[in-house]
Amino acid sequence: MKNLLIVICLLFSTSIFAQQEWGDVNKNTVTLKEIGPIWPGCEGGNAAERDNCFNQKLAGHISKNFKFPPGYQKKEKIRILVDFIINEKGMVEVTGVSGGTKELQDEAKRNISSIPKMAKPGMMAGKPRTIKMTVPFTF
Repeated sequence: MKNLLIVICLLFSTSIFAQQEWGDVNKNTVTLKEIGPIWPGCEGGNAAERDNCFNQKLAGHISKNFKFPPGYQKKEKIRILVDFIINEKGMVEVTGVSGGTKELQDEAKRNISSIPKMAKPGMMAGKPRTIKMTVPFTF
């Protein structure tokens, strides 16, 4: 009987700690936290620090690797939106590009497609998950 009580206590305490990492149960409603992908070099720190590092690395990647098409001349303000996913393996797949000229769209798509493989993919409930993202390019 004593062993059974110890096993039940262990199972109960383990389930409480496991839920704190990826979700919560509120009034019979299960809510799960989505954990974003982790950019290479951003593995340390808490979730907020990793997300901030991801955003900084993404902005740095875009500004460092964007090449204006030959003959491009500034006109009025142009905005391009690139929709992409980071799949369960941590790889980027562009799903759509809108706005601007064809040349700028192609360059924005090339830029996003060249994002390195993530150190860890996005997660939900402790399992890899595809994460949808949109990046605006404003010229």
